Formats: sequence, C-alpha cells, structure tokens
Amino acid sequence: MTVLIVGFVVLALLLAAGVMAASAVYLEHKKLLSLADGAALAAADSFMVADIGGGGKPSTSLVDERVLTAAASYLTSSNAYARHDQLSIGAGTGSEPGGTSVVVLTAVAHPPVVSILLPEGIMVEARSTARSKLTQ
Repeated sequence: MTVLIVGFVVLALLLAAGVMAASAVYLEHKKLLSLADGAALAAADSFMVADIGGGGKPSTSLVDERVLTAAASYLTSSNAYARHDQLSIGAGTGSEPGGTSVVVLTAVAHPPVVSILLPEGIMVEARSTARSKLTQ
C-alpha cells in the first residue's frame, strides 16, 4: 500500500510541475505579447505622410528602418531588456503596405522546477501589428 501511495504522490508532483512550467511559459508569452503591442504601436506612430499626388487623400508611409528604430527605442525606454532573458527583435519586424507596422519579439522563458531538465530555457515568440490611419 505504501508503494502505491508514494507512486501517486510522485505522479501528483510531476503533474503539478508540468502545470507550473506550462503556466510560466504562457505568462512569459503574454508579457512578451504586451511588450510587442506597445512596440508596434510606437512604430506605427513613426510614420511619414506620403506625397499627395493628383489631389488624392494623404496616406501614411512606414519604412522598415524607422519601424526597427522605433521598436528598439520603445524597448530601451521601457527597460524591457532587464525584465526578459535574451530579448531580441525578430526577423519579421518591419512595415507592410497600408501603414502597418509589424513587431516580432523573442525571449527565453525559464519555467520553475523543470529548468533542471531545460537549463537553456524555452524560446517564446510574440508577433504584433499596428496600423496608422489618417482621419479628419
């Protein structure tokens, strides 16, 4: 009977460790997504008004370099590099047609208890888009 009780206790502890690890990765993703939302919004606000040709409506124009600079500036000013391990701006960051900025952030999550098995952590990626629009 003791062996059965010990087995169930070990199984319950393993299940609890798995749930804690999954929750930690999920929370890290949500924090990273919130940070990507703010960086994308800051990047969308870095637009230039495109040339008005032939009496058309003015439109916003984003450039990849400007989006990268605005996102990096936002991350630096919000002290995000100190709060996230190996935080970096991902390869998909840039601008899309229509005044849309895309920010991809990656970081490493270190779940509790399971970090013994995964000392390098788990890579987490978050992607966010924001669009700038001119209105009267």
